[in-house]
Amino acid sequence: MASHKSALKAHRQEVHRRVRNRARRTRLRSQLKNLRAAVRSGNVEVAQGMLRATLSIVDRSVKHGVLHRNAGARTKSRLSRSVARLASAGRD
Repeated sequence: MASHKSALKAHRQEVHRRVRNRARRTRLRSQLKNLRAAVRSGNVEVAQGMLRATLSIVDRSVKHGVLHRNAGARTKSRLSRSVARLASAGRD
């Protein structure tokens, strides 16, 4: 355990950040899993409705440092493409 005053404060801050980041990461992963399940089930309306909320959570995860900027962009691109593919398949 740290013994300097500054090291004790740094430890307290790190514990607080870890809890917050874990919650954000869990929320992101759950939302991604739910959207991917909606796409797999073929439900266009549900997938399109969830896409907007999911993209928002991805953007916030990037802003807070949970995801790297490029990883967030890649994730958004893949999700958007899969929902668009599902929607176009439903129109045919």
